[in-house]
Amino acid sequence: MRRADASGDRRPWWDKAVHGDRRESLRARGRVKAALRSHFEAEGFAEVECAILQHSPGNEAHLHAFATEALAPDGRRETLYLHTSPEFAAKKLLAAGEERIFEFARVFRNREAGALHAREFTMLEWYRANAPYERTVDDCLAILARAAKAANATALTFRGRSADPFAAPERLTVAEAFHRFAGVGLLATIGSTGEANRDALAAAAAAAGIRFAPDDDWSDIFSRILVEKVEPRLGLGRITVLGDYPVVEAALARPKAGDPRVAERFEIYAAGVELANGFGELTDPRIQRARFEAEMALKERRYGERYPLDESFLDALGAMPEASGVALGFDRLVMLLLGAPRIADVLWTPAESGG
Repeated sequence: MRRADASGDRRPWWDKAVHGDRRESLRARGRVKAALRSHFEAEGFAEVECAILQHSPGNEAHLHAFATEALAPDGRRETLYLHTSPEFAAKKLLAAGEERIFEFARVFRNREAGALHAREFTMLEWYRANAPYERTVDDCLAILARAAKAANATALTFRGRSADPFAAPERLTVAEAFHRFAGVGLLATIGSTGEANRDALAAAAAAAGIRFAPDDDWSDIFSRILVEKVEPRLGLGRITVLGDYPVVEAALARPKAGDPRVAERFEIYAAGVELANGFGELTDPRIQRARFEAEMALKERRYGERYPLDESFLDALGAMPEASGVALGFDRLVMLLLGAPRIADVLWTPAESGG
């Protein structure tokens, strides 16, 4: 990270003057982390440390991992990956008997950079065994309020938009949000068992003025509508809890009882920014394997690569209790609490380019 001064000189983050400007934000980051750690400990959670090196980095089509090579003493070579989330390992701990766990996990995602993205960042993840996913929604709201108090912030802000973390949240289903903000009847494009009708959604998107490519599939079009029409309208004035995601957009979540078209997945938004992603966890290894295989087939078609399945994780699902979990972007949370314009502004040592 380099910052330009008035003369155009670009100084590195470790320049004393640049670091001096950032120091109070970094101290605030530490206060927020300490407050959240105290919150989880008071709730009876154990802090865990999941291994970063994994045989599988995750099996979502559009997540890209960093690969490395492990050398055994006998010279044997093995491909390993930096995890994109501690999720698989954390769920194995649930199968092992842990009931409440959390981690400030260092995670790595390739092809990601920008004001809201970093290739290496901190994900706050937590899991509750034998708890409905609505309980983790409550966790999120409590965490946002606790973090705001620790940072002496009255709002989460980004690019002129703000959300009050202490106000009662807005609660919307994805279908309600698509209808309200894009005029799209989303559930009409999903069959009774969850299958997606690409042509139906394409027609609805075109009517809403959304441009898309001829080879875009249902999920691509869904994402375009979400990003262009829906997300900028979420978390304005107060936090938005966006729930009941289409099952095709929730590979690791269980279907919602009574409506197989949607899943127990929610996201938390503040000031138009997605902060957290939570699930009622899928524990059926047969269904999970089928979803992973479909995701990797899509990844191979789209990007020319695929990642191995974590067979140990699929085995562990059979022993895992009913559970709910959340992944929250800790750096994004700090960024919005401090009103910082870029995620790099709240990282102690932002990644540097080689040139």
